[in-house]
Amino acid sequence: MAITHELKVQRRDDEGKGASRRLRRAGTVPAIVYGGELKPVSIQLNHNEIWLASQNDWFYASILDLSLNGETQKVLLRDMQRHPFKQQIMHMDFQRVNENEELRVSVPLHFLGEEKSPAGKAAEVVVTHELNEVEISCLPKDLPEFIEIDLSELEVGTVLHLSDLKLPKGVEIPELKLGKEHDVAVVIAKYGTEDVEEAAEGDVAAEVPAAKVAKKDDAKK
Repeated sequence: MAITHELKVQRRDDEGKGASRRLRRAGTVPAIVYGGELKPVSIQLNHNEIWLASQNDWFYASILDLSLNGETQKVLLRDMQRHPFKQQIMHMDFQRVNENEELRVSVPLHFLGEEKSPAGKAAEVVVTHELNEVEISCLPKDLPEFIEIDLSELEVGTVLHLSDLKLPKGVEIPELKLGKEHDVAVVIAKYGTEDVEEAAEGDVAAEVPAAKVAKKDDAKK
Protein backbone atom coordinates (compact mmCIF):
# COMPACT_ATOMS: atom_id res chain seq x y z
CA MET A 1 0.00 0.00 0.00
CA ALA A 2 1.30 3.44 -0.89
CA ILE A 3 2.51 5.65 1.95
CA THR A 4 1.48 9.29 1.81
CA HIS A 5 3.45 12.30 3.04
CA GLU A 6 1.92 15.68 3.85
CA LEU A 7 3.31 18.94 2.50
CA LYS A 8 1.81 22.23 3.63
CA VAL A 9 1.38 24.79 0.86
CA GLN A 10 -0.08 28.23 0.33
CA ARG A 11 -1.90 29.61 -2.65
CA ARG A 12 -0.20 32.41 -4.59
CA ASP A 13 -1.86 35.04 -6.72
CA ASP A 14 1.18 36.82 -8.15
CA GLU A 15 2.71 35.12 -11.18
CA GLY A 16 5.54 35.84 -13.58
CA LYS A 17 9.33 35.89 -13.27
CA GLY A 18 9.40 38.95 -11.01
CA ALA A 19 6.95 37.41 -8.55
CA SER A 20 8.86 34.13 -8.55
CA ARG A 21 12.13 35.93 -7.77
CA ARG A 22 10.48 37.70 -4.82
CA LEU A 23 9.18 34.40 -3.50
CA ARG A 24 12.61 32.77 -3.69
CA ARG A 25 14.23 35.72 -1.87
CA ALA A 26 11.61 35.28 0.83
CA GLY A 27 12.54 31.62 1.29
CA THR A 28 9.65 30.01 -0.57
CA VAL A 29 9.39 27.89 -3.71
CA PRO A 30 6.88 28.72 -6.48
CA ALA A 31 4.99 25.71 -7.79
CA ILE A 32 1.92 24.64 -9.73
CA VAL A 33 -0.65 21.88 -9.28
CA TYR A 34 -2.43 20.59 -12.38
CA GLY A 35 -4.38 17.63 -13.73
CA GLY A 36 -7.73 16.02 -13.08
CA GLU A 37 -10.98 17.93 -13.44
CA LEU A 38 -9.76 21.00 -11.56
CA LYS A 39 -7.96 23.98 -13.03
CA PRO A 40 -4.22 24.48 -12.49
CA VAL A 41 -3.45 26.28 -9.23
CA SER A 42 -0.33 28.29 -8.42
CA ILE A 43 1.08 27.55 -4.96
CA GLN A 44 4.15 28.19 -2.84
CA LEU A 45 6.04 26.02 -0.33
CA ASN A 46 8.57 26.67 2.43
CA HIS A 47 11.98 26.15 0.85
CA ASN A 48 13.76 24.67 3.88
CA GLU A 49 11.00 22.14 4.49
CA ILE A 50 10.79 21.08 0.86
CA TRP A 51 14.60 20.91 0.57
CA LEU A 52 14.78 18.48 3.49
CA ALA A 53 11.98 16.39 1.99
CA SER A 54 13.78 16.31 -1.37
CA GLN A 55 16.72 14.44 0.22
CA ASN A 56 14.54 11.33 0.56
CA ASP A 57 13.68 8.74 -2.09
CA TRP A 58 10.01 8.83 -1.13
CA PHE A 59 9.74 12.45 -2.25
CA TYR A 60 10.09 11.41 -5.90
CA ALA A 61 8.02 8.21 -5.90
CA SER A 62 5.21 8.63 -3.38
CA ILE A 63 1.73 10.02 -3.24
CA LEU A 64 2.06 13.46 -1.63
CA ASP A 65 -0.76 15.13 0.29
CA LEU A 66 -0.73 18.85 -0.44
CA SER A 67 -2.49 20.54 2.45
CA LEU A 68 -3.98 23.96 1.66
CA ASN A 69 -6.07 25.58 4.41
CA GLY A 70 -7.39 22.23 5.59
CA GLU A 71 -8.09 20.90 2.08
CA THR A 72 -5.91 18.04 0.87
CA GLN A 73 -5.12 17.03 -2.70
CA LYS A 74 -3.21 13.87 -3.56
CA VAL A 75 -0.44 14.55 -6.07
CA LEU A 76 2.81 13.26 -7.55
CA LEU A 77 5.92 15.34 -8.13
CA ARG A 78 6.36 15.59 -11.90
CA ASP A 79 9.13 18.17 -12.27
CA MET A 80 11.58 20.03 -10.07
CA GLN A 81 13.96 22.72 -11.26
CA ARG A 82 17.13 23.30 -9.24
CA HIS A 83 19.58 26.19 -9.28
CA PRO A 84 22.65 25.25 -11.38
CA PHE A 85 25.09 25.60 -8.45
CA LYS A 86 23.22 26.76 -5.31
CA GLN A 87 21.36 24.41 -2.99
CA GLN A 88 18.10 25.93 -4.08
CA ILE A 89 14.89 24.59 -5.60
CA MET A 90 13.61 27.03 -8.21
CA HIS A 91 10.20 25.63 -9.21
CA MET A 92 8.07 22.50 -8.88
CA ASP A 93 5.22 20.84 -10.78
CA PHE A 94 2.72 18.54 -9.08
CA GLN A 95 0.12 16.40 -10.85
CA ARG A 96 -3.17 15.49 -9.21
CA VAL A 97 -3.77 11.78 -8.76
CA ASN A 98 -6.95 9.87 -9.61
CA GLU A 99 -7.12 6.87 -7.28
CA ASN A 100 -8.87 4.81 -9.98
CA GLU A 101 -6.35 5.45 -12.76
CA GLU A 102 -3.01 3.69 -13.23
CA LEU A 103 0.17 5.70 -12.81
CA ARG A 104 3.49 5.40 -14.61
CA VAL A 105 6.22 6.39 -12.22
CA SER A 106 9.97 5.85 -11.97
CA VAL A 107 10.88 4.43 -8.55
CA PRO A 108 14.38 3.89 -7.10
CA LEU A 109 15.98 0.46 -6.77
CA HIS A 110 17.46 -0.54 -3.42
CA PHE A 111 20.18 -3.19 -3.60
CA LEU A 112 20.48 -5.38 -0.49
CA GLY A 113 22.98 -7.99 0.69
CA GLU A 114 25.58 -7.50 -2.04
CA GLU A 115 28.52 -7.56 0.39
CA LYS A 116 27.35 -10.94 1.77
CA SER A 117 26.93 -12.60 -1.64
CA PRO A 118 29.43 -15.00 -3.27
CA ALA A 119 30.08 -12.36 -5.94
CA GLY A 120 30.50 -9.61 -3.36
CA LYS A 121 33.02 -11.63 -1.38
CA ALA A 122 35.04 -12.83 -4.38
CA ALA A 123 38.30 -11.09 -5.21
CA GLU A 124 38.59 -9.12 -8.47
CA VAL A 125 34.85 -9.36 -9.10
CA VAL A 126 33.03 -6.24 -10.27
CA VAL A 127 29.33 -5.96 -9.47
CA THR A 128 27.69 -3.19 -11.51
CA HIS A 129 24.25 -1.68 -11.06
CA GLU A 130 23.14 -0.91 -14.61
CA LEU A 131 19.96 0.83 -13.40
CA ASN A 132 19.25 2.90 -10.30
CA GLU A 133 15.53 3.27 -10.96
CA VAL A 134 12.81 1.60 -12.99
CA GLU A 135 9.53 2.81 -14.48
CA ILE A 136 6.48 0.95 -13.15
CA SER A 137 2.72 1.12 -13.63
CA CYS A 138 0.15 0.59 -10.89
CA LEU A 139 -2.82 2.12 -9.13
CA PRO A 140 -1.97 4.86 -6.61
CA LYS A 141 -2.82 2.58 -3.68
CA ASP A 142 -0.18 0.06 -4.82
CA LEU A 143 2.63 2.55 -5.47
CA PRO A 144 5.86 1.46 -3.70
CA GLU A 145 8.41 4.04 -2.58
CA PHE A 146 11.16 1.77 -3.93
CA ILE A 147 11.81 -1.78 -5.14
CA GLU A 148 14.23 -3.97 -3.24
CA ILE A 149 16.64 -6.33 -5.01
CA ASP A 150 18.09 -9.06 -2.82
CA LEU A 151 21.66 -9.73 -3.96
CA SER A 152 22.66 -11.96 -1.04
CA GLU A 153 22.77 -15.04 -3.32
CA LEU A 154 24.42 -13.28 -6.28
CA GLU A 155 26.95 -15.57 -7.97
CA VAL A 156 29.91 -14.60 -10.17
CA GLY A 157 28.80 -14.57 -13.80
CA THR A 158 25.18 -13.72 -12.98
CA VAL A 159 23.19 -11.14 -14.93
CA LEU A 160 19.91 -10.02 -13.36
CA HIS A 161 17.35 -8.59 -15.78
CA LEU A 162 14.19 -6.55 -15.35
CA SER A 163 12.15 -9.76 -15.55
CA ASP A 164 14.03 -11.08 -12.49
CA LEU A 165 12.77 -8.31 -10.21
CA LYS A 166 10.25 -9.30 -7.55
CA LEU A 167 7.49 -6.73 -7.82
CA PRO A 168 4.87 -5.91 -5.19
CA LYS A 169 1.30 -6.99 -5.86
CA GLY A 170 -0.43 -4.82 -8.45
CA VAL A 171 2.84 -3.46 -9.88
CA GLU A 172 4.07 -4.04 -13.44
CA ILE A 173 7.02 -2.92 -15.59
CA PRO A 174 5.57 -1.59 -18.89
CA GLU A 175 8.94 -1.98 -20.64
CA LEU A 176 8.68 -5.78 -20.44
CA LYS A 177 5.57 -5.75 -22.62
CA LEU A 178 7.57 -4.36 -25.55
CA GLY A 179 9.60 -7.52 -26.22
CA LYS A 180 12.61 -9.49 -25.03
CA GLU A 181 15.05 -6.84 -26.23
CA HIS A 182 13.62 -4.52 -23.56
CA ASP A 183 14.41 -6.97 -20.75
CA VAL A 184 17.63 -5.11 -19.98
CA ALA A 185 20.30 -5.99 -17.44
CA VAL A 186 19.93 -4.50 -13.97
CA VAL A 187 22.88 -6.10 -12.16
CA ILE A 188 26.00 -7.76 -13.61
CA ALA A 189 28.62 -9.71 -11.62
CA LYS A 190 31.79 -10.54 -13.58
CA TYR A 191 35.55 -10.77 -13.16
CA GLY A 192 37.24 -7.56 -14.24
CA THR A 193 35.94 -4.45 -16.02
CA GLU A 194 36.20 -5.86 -19.54
CA ASP A 195 34.08 -8.90 -18.69
CA VAL A 196 31.40 -6.67 -17.24
CA GLU A 197 31.27 -4.58 -20.42
CA GLU A 198 31.08 -7.72 -22.58
CA ALA A 199 28.22 -9.08 -20.49
CA ALA A 200 26.25 -5.87 -20.90
CA GLU A 201 26.85 -5.91 -24.66
CA GLY A 202 25.89 -9.57 -24.88
CA ASP A 203 22.19 -8.85 -24.38
CA VAL A 204 22.25 -6.49 -27.38
CA ALA A 205 24.48 -8.65 -29.55
CA ALA A 206 22.07 -11.58 -29.26
CA GLU A 207 19.50 -9.55 -31.17
CA VAL A 208 21.88 -8.20 -33.88
CA PRO A 209 21.74 -9.95 -37.29
CA ALA A 210 24.80 -12.04 -38.16
CA ALA A 211 25.60 -9.79 -41.15
CA LYS A 212 25.94 -6.76 -38.91
CA VAL A 213 28.14 -8.64 -36.47
CA ALA A 214 30.39 -9.67 -39.37
CA LYS A 215 30.71 -6.09 -40.54
CA LYS A 216 31.61 -5.04 -37.01
CA ASP A 217 34.34 -7.67 -36.83
CA ASP A 218 35.71 -6.60 -40.24
CA ALA A 219 35.86 -3.03 -39.08
CA LYS A 220 37.99 -4.05 -36.09
CA LYS A 221 40.49 -5.72 -38.48
